[in-house]
Amino acid sequence: VQLQASGGGLVQAGGSLRLSCAASGRTLSMYVMGWFRQVPGKEREFVASQYSRNTKYADSVEGRFTISRGNAKNLVYLQMNNLKPGDTAAYYCAAKFRGALEYQYWGQGTQVTVSS
Repeated sequence: VQLQASGGGLVQAGGSLRLSCAASGRTLSMYVMGWFRQVPGKEREFVASQYSRNTKYADSVEGRFTISRGNAKNLVYLQMNNLKPGDTAAYYCAAKFRGALEYQYWGQGTQVTVSS
């Protein structure tokens, strides 16, 4: 599965962005989809994941971010509201088969920068 993340940009604190993750030639319905983020010099951290009706969020984004699937079965979104400077990072989408311990497929990062 080839994943392509997009939608990053520069936004002021309190603003919103929607990230998109598109799979080439594949439906994503059979995969657990996740979003992660990474700041230079720090480890990559989990942001959100979804499989079927089950969603999980990092405590730091709970209530502000929403992961969802698009009507097209090869799209996943991350709606980010009330953004904070601490959300500044490169965001990555990833996919894995249900039950897998690790995410096997990764998209390239899309940069999100939140100014104060």
